[in-house]
Amino acid sequence: MADRDPGVITADETVEQQAPAKPKRNWLRLALMLSLPIALIIGGGIYWRSLQGQVSTDNAYVHVDKVSVSSEVGGKIVAVSVRENQHVQKGDLLFQIDPETFHLQVAQADAAIATAQASEVALANSSALSGADISAAQEQIGFAQSNLSRQEALWKRGFTTKASYEAAQHSVSMAQEQLRLAQSKSREAAAKLSSGSQIPGVYPQVAAARAQRSVAELSLRRSEVRAPVSGIVSQASRLQLGQDMITGVPALTLVADGSSYIEANFKETDLDAMRVGQPAEVRIDAYSGLTLKGHVSSIGAGTGSEFSVLPAQNATGNWVKVTQRVPVRIALDEPSPRPLIAGLSTKVKVFTDGRKR
Repeated sequence: MADRDPGVITADETVEQQAPAKPKRNWLRLALMLSLPIALIIGGGIYWRSLQGQVSTDNAYVHVDKVSVSSEVGGKIVAVSVRENQHVQKGDLLFQIDPETFHLQVAQADAAIATAQASEVALANSSALSGADISAAQEQIGFAQSNLSRQEALWKRGFTTKASYEAAQHSVSMAQEQLRLAQSKSREAAAKLSSGSQIPGVYPQVAAARAQRSVAELSLRRSEVRAPVSGIVSQASRLQLGQDMITGVPALTLVADGSSYIEANFKETDLDAMRVGQPAEVRIDAYSGLTLKGHVSSIGAGTGSEFSVLPAQNATGNWVKVTQRVPVRIALDEPSPRPLIAGLSTKVKVFTDGRKR
């Protein structure tokens, strides 16, 4: 085998010269492999730290105050002034019931007032109240007593009969009874004209007729159904011309302005550090990027299952413990730039450490 040229480097010598670089690449590979879990651990720790002092839930929804509007009087609908989803102000006319019946009731009440006033005048001018009957009875007593005195004198002298004497006595008794009857009628007439302590100075029948008119006027005013609050008309499909309205049956619903709030159902395990007044953050699912500030307004007095139509009965052998949820009301501290439609899904975060983020 020939001697190799000293100026020529073989492949084996190249490998031998590069061999010391292997440990350096191994350490770099190890560092890369360890950096990922370390980064995950650090990121997880930062995330866990960020979750401290707060609780959140996505079981939350927008709620608004809804006012059911019904007619306080019955009758046919003769006018409808609103439509579905229309905004109305407080006091605006919504619909009207046929007022003709109530106009007639007002007229009947006016006639009743006139009748009562005429009765009052007639009673005030009656003979029983004027004292004429009492005066006549007193005159009759005087005449009967004078006649009795004459008959008694004649009876003692024997110039009259016993029957005439007894008749004179009877006349005196009858005159006295007539006086008592006239006095009784006078007191009865005065009592009928008295007003009593409830309505002093007003004849009772007149007062009753006026009250009847007030009721008729109230029914006439209530034939015009007006908005009790400002808001948006909803469920107005029942408002049709000619339809009979029944007292107390809801005709439409008003979604009140500025009454939006959030009802968040938190797990019972999240309530330990929660207090009324703590700041909260609300995100609306329907509006990406919209975040509203609020605070805990109140914490429910019972769990959702406790107030359900059919509360759960756990007195059985196959009972399984389930984490309950408690409704928490979140009041909004700022107006929303987008409409808060009732029932929208939200995500709520409450900062139990009291810090506003």
